[in-house]
Amino acid sequence: MLHIMDDERRALLAVAISALLVVGAAHASHAQQAETDSTRDARHDKEAANLAKESQNPVANMVSLPLQYNYYANGGLGTASQMVLNVQPVLPLPIGKNWLVVSRTIVPFVSIPLPDVGGGNGISQLARPQFGGIADIQEQAYFTSTKPSKWTWAVGPVMSFPTATNRLARTGQWGLGPTAVGLTMPGPWVIGLLANNVWRIGGDANGHTLNTLTLQPFINYNLAHAWAISTAPLITSDWSAREGNRWTVPIGAGVSKIAHVGDQPLNFILQYYHNVKHPELGGSNQLRMEVAALWPTAAAKAAEQKAEMAKKKEAERKTRQGSSP
Repeated sequence: MLHIMDDERRALLAVAISALLVVGAAHASHAQQAETDSTRDARHDKEAANLAKESQNPVANMVSLPLQYNYYANGGLGTASQMVLNVQPVLPLPIGKNWLVVSRTIVPFVSIPLPDVGGGNGISQLARPQFGGIADIQEQAYFTSTKPSKWTWAVGPVMSFPTATNRLARTGQWGLGPTAVGLTMPGPWVIGLLANNVWRIGGDANGHTLNTLTLQPFINYNLAHAWAISTAPLITSDWSAREGNRWTVPIGAGVSKIAHVGDQPLNFILQYYHNVKHPELGGSNQLRMEVAALWPTAAAKAAEQKAEMAKKKEAERKTRQGSSP
């Protein structure tokens, strides 16, 4: 029964992704009938280059829908594996002309093996069942300035809701805490840190109180043709766990690429991490695959066009000065 339910969820997810791509391609076909292939390719290349750094900014003025698949193996998982699919819609909401609230929702679909406790459960390693379902949903809201500067910062609340349908991932608790992002974009680099801590504010703790720290440093080096080398390890600590079983510390890296399906820009990411420290029942190896549909807002496009016009005028001014006797 569990396998059937998992197959149904995968089928529904595949249908939803296919529908999104088909609609985007159909819209592109209708809108670009009179556009030549070379003109379209040039426009896509320019758009991909502009989107590369913005897609690496967690609080950019851009609507996006990332689907992040994480596969964990070995370590405390033994011959089993754990899978997490994070659906993470990002929606920026303007407050006047100078401020922005960026909503980041994380809906985790998880598949977790029954823990092996030294054979005491009477189940062999190869026969360990997987439990699928939704874990607790998390909502992050960041307040940030729309004015460009050397440093970008954003702060706000993070909330955790007891929505889990997977009994192995269920906390049964409401959580609340602060969250913050800081980053800078010198040259081809995008470097920053996301940090938050969630504490229990309600619900039944069931012997394990919600108190979790998340740190995610991210470093991206952008290359030609909208490629990038990137790392974004998700470092966590469960403060309620016993000493020696709290931290998960991964190291690793990967690549990303902005490409178009029809006229829809997508960000593709592939990364590998090794957990140098992890809980007893945690995996030591992680493969992360992500695809994110990107929709720059009208305000962001207008600001980009304004910046391009300013650069063009500055270049023309320098040219005139150089040609003057």
